[in-house]
Amino acid sequence: MVNCVYSGLEGSAIGMSTLELLTTIFSTFGLIFLAEIGDKSQLVCMTLAARHRHPPVLLGAVAAFLVLNTLAVVFGAGLAQWIPDYVLAIAVAILFGVFGIKSLLTTEEDDEDGETVEKPGHGIFVTTFLMLFLAEMGDKTQLAVAGLAATLPPFAVWLGATLALITTSALGIWLGVTLLRRIPIHRLHQISGVFFLVLAAFAAIQAFDAFT
Repeated sequence: MVNCVYSGLEGSAIGMSTLELLTTIFSTFGLIFLAEIGDKSQLVCMTLAARHRHPPVLLGAVAAFLVLNTLAVVFGAGLAQWIPDYVLAIAVAILFGVFGIKSLLTTEEDDEDGETVEKPGHGIFVTTFLMLFLAEMGDKTQLAVAGLAATLPPFAVWLGATLALITTSALGIWLGVTLLRRIPIHRLHQISGVFFLVLAAFAAIQAFDAFT
């Protein structure tokens, strides 16, 4: 089945003219880029990059969006129906809540004394991947990618959407690194803790609404 899907995607790209391919890529890029500016995925990247080394954050974001966009293109909008909305919302609420509490428990003395141990690269990568994967599963962006892939060449849609999401993530990471140079690290811990707790609260509300 995977080979058939790959062949279909490849064939759709080969059968297009260069102009059609570029038009689809750039139109998808523009649509997804504008939709993601200021969205929670970009804010998550910004907050994580303000506290951790940014290469693993970027790699985790890239991996999450590669998987999400591939699933959206291959399986379409029906993907979100496989897992109940409230299950995803509960998972997001727990993950963000734990991360928020851990951030708020970090004190100024911990930062100054060096007691806060930086996660290894794979730990930051996994954290970023899980946060974005769970938060964006069934999100408006993924559904938009699925919808576009149903009417436009899937490979071009996948490429344009992936490039857009990587770009917005990179911008968020750059903003996070910039904040790190301007704001004391313990303040960033507090800000990120509050931010993730707010996201957890919204996810919990969504879970309740979806369950009821």
